[in-house]
Amino acid sequence: MTKIKICGITKLEDALACIDYGADAIGFVFAESPRRIDRSRCKEIVDRLPPFITTVGLFANQPQKEVDETVKYLHLDILQFHGDESPEFCSNFNKRIIKAFRISDKNDLKKLDNYKVSAYLLDSYDSKKLGGTGKTFDWGLIKGIKNKRIILAGGLTPDNVGEAIRECLPYGVDVSSGVEKSPGIKDHKKIKKFIEAVKRNDITG
Repeated sequence: MTKIKICGITKLEDALACIDYGADAIGFVFAESPRRIDRSRCKEIVDRLPPFITTVGLFANQPQKEVDETVKYLHLDILQFHGDESPEFCSNFNKRIIKAFRISDKNDLKKLDNYKVSAYLLDSYDSKKLGGTGKTFDWGLIKGIKNKRIILAGGLTPDNVGEAIRECLPYGVDVSSGVEKSPGIKDHKKIKKFIEAVKRNDITG
């Protein structure tokens, strides 16, 4: 079954809606972003989550000390790196790691082999942004990738996630802006439709 992560959570009610509708993981952004959340506010949310839900912290080119302090304070389950972090940097943490890669052509996929991480998040390329772009890329580029857990991101919505799953057969999908009213504020109807579309295409695709 395709795993589902909803990222950019800033409100408890949004986190609980994601969980109620069937998300496997929720993500909190600590890098520069309109969806950035401070640690104290994030702790208020994390402390009220039910068990068996995976929490993911998103960082981009931040010092190891800052990441370590955030993880310790919040007891995050997984770290997701969206910047130019090296394979050596990613190996410094006693946590499961998701490394994000911005994909513009086949050459960008060669970088994946340098990283020994739990999963590889593939997003569209934007030279002006370190985080997610909210745009799709050519999914055909990643057909045939084997022996790697691929998380598909970038421009996913309730309307196109089914096609993405059928075409790419990813380990998981990651959505943020595609289920929002505004940056950091989720649309619960869109969350429900997104998760329903994922599960429907798992069954029929």
